[in-house]
Amino acid sequence: MYNDNFIYVVILIAVLLAALGLNAFIDFRNDLNKKRRERLKWLSEQSSHTLNALSILKQAGCRPDIVEKLDQHAMSLIEEMIALSPKLNMGAPDPAEAAGAVEPQSLTSDRAIKRAQIYIKFAEKLMIELARGGRITMQLAQSYKQELSWLSVTVVADGHINQAKALEASGAMLPALSHLKHAKAVVVRAMVGADLKQSRLQTLQADINRLEAIAQPQKPRTPRAI
Repeated sequence: MYNDNFIYVVILIAVLLAALGLNAFIDFRNDLNKKRRERLKWLSEQSSHTLNALSILKQAGCRPDIVEKLDQHAMSLIEEMIALSPKLNMGAPDPAEAAGAVEPQSLTSDRAIKRAQIYIKFAEKLMIELARGGRITMQLAQSYKQELSWLSVTVVADGHINQAKALEASGAMLPALSHLKHAKAVVVRAMVGADLKQSRLQTLQADINRLEAIAQPQKPRTPRAI
């Protein structure tokens, strides 16, 4: 009788331990799947932002070495997504093709220019993150950051210049002059070296002077009475 009870207790303990082990395994798998889903979501968002930033940088004429760094980062994100979820690899494009698949957009409208500023700022922050992750040196990241900051300035300035050209072509000289002055103010306020600004400021000032002469011609002098 005693032996039977002891066996029952041992069996009960074994069943409880098995149940606890199974629950622990299920919890572990669920936690692992949750982390994998969260990581995939983050990778998807980051790859989307990076590809959009690539499109903007290419359209804005960014330095090729900066574009290449973003291209490499985009590929690494896509490759990690495929590794975490092999189903993504079924019919998926090559990461190199995906990184270059986003078509450049015209940076002419106010909305497009604001969007470009957002993604250039994203690229600036990304360069610092790449340096912290050991992908590039911090010195190089700071150099890229300054270059991207100036690129953002030129995108805004070029937007005003293009609008000025369109307005001038339609005969609206005063609004065109206003856009040129806005472009000049954007360049003047830029926190970059004077050597980067000089050529652009000279060109802008020449255009401003030309339009001022057209839009605001000098009034003829009234002959003085003798």
